[in-house]
Amino acid sequence: MLQLQAIRENKKEIIKALQKRNIDADVLLNEVLQLDEKRRATQTQLDTVLAESNTLSKEIGVLYKAGKAKEANALKEKTAGLKEDSRKLGEDLNTTAENLQGLLYQIPNAPHASVPAGNSEEDNEEIFKEGTVPVLEKEALPHWELAKKYDIIDFELGVKITGAGFPVYKGKGAKLQRALIAYFLDKNTAAGYAEIQVPHLVNEASGIGTGQLPDKEGQMYHVGTDDLYLIPTGEVPVTNIFRDVIVNTSDFPIKYTSYTPCFRREAGSYGAHVRGLNRLHQFDKVEIVHVEHPSKSYEALDGMVGHVKGILRELELPYRILRLCGGDLGFTAALTFDFEVFSTAQDRWLEISSVSNFETYQANRLKLRYKDESGKNQLAHTLNGSSLALPRVLAGILENYQTPEGIKIPKVLVPYCGFDSID
Repeated sequence: MLQLQAIRENKKEIIKALQKRNIDADVLLNEVLQLDEKRRATQTQLDTVLAESNTLSKEIGVLYKAGKAKEANALKEKTAGLKEDSRKLGEDLNTTAENLQGLLYQIPNAPHASVPAGNSEEDNEEIFKEGTVPVLEKEALPHWELAKKYDIIDFELGVKITGAGFPVYKGKGAKLQRALIAYFLDKNTAAGYAEIQVPHLVNEASGIGTGQLPDKEGQMYHVGTDDLYLIPTGEVPVTNIFRDVIVNTSDFPIKYTSYTPCFRREAGSYGAHVRGLNRLHQFDKVEIVHVEHPSKSYEALDGMVGHVKGILRELELPYRILRLCGGDLGFTAALTFDFEVFSTAQDRWLEISSVSNFETYQANRLKLRYKDESGKNQLAHTLNGSSLALPRVLAGILENYQTPEGIKIPKVLVPYCGFDSID
């Protein structure tokens, strides 16, 4: 969440930045500042009352020792009133702080200066494109038809077992899925990301720490009995490793990668554009998470973008990079680059990765800090990216690599698969 000090000192700049998200934050920020003033004033009152009560308690002890019980009892009556005042002020302070926190949770991150204004994905800015779109045969099929033809993904069986959006990978389809996971992890660890395995369920504090709660509560699967959430992305458990942590500047950069299944309700997602692997409730993803010194976080972001580029080049898939506009930017992100692979059979671009810098937004929720040269605690910057999300990468491979004889496997994956075609 945004820092109160930043709102106090840069209110006009934040209001202007949030206009890129099509948000008029003037009233909300003023309410935040008013509550903050009330909170600080109440805290001052409470501190004064507690200090006076403490002073009187000491005087009472002195008076009793001096045999002045009458004067001591008179002061005891006064301290009783002060205790009641402190109780009421404490309750008022807690209520004000909770209301203030609730308002801060409603404010998204302020977009970076380079984020273009816009209302939706149509206003995103294409900044890079690479690769040749293959020319397919007239009878070329979309991936859901290829999956059925070669018996490698069974969507109907997934519906039987669980429901729509939970496919069953079979035979070479399952092996290709596993090969992609191993390949992505190997590429990430070779780039300096430490591999880590994390839980697939998280508590409410973890969801709040990375911004999934309360903003995306309706999109997460909730285990009510245990009050746990199935993770929508590996970003959540990996980043929460650093909740309430003070890292050493010598530890920067901190880089982790993790493979996890991801679970998303995707409420309201219907239509042809979500067929097959295009939109799932359960899917696999390899994530990269980066914790960095604020002065180097945008250099780190560029490095993450370059890293994902390298993977797509090796897979020889046609792709492009978009700089997301304010209206399409995620709630917690300051700047996001989306990677999209072109699906020739569907004649459309499919998002396969998002790489984002959250600046201090997540760190403020997480209380993720480092000590600067003066020994003062400062908020770190957090970044994350998909490296990569498997369903649409797999869809892109099946569709773009199809031939009349079968589906070729990208050369870089053959050692991982143990076969070079699906036929």
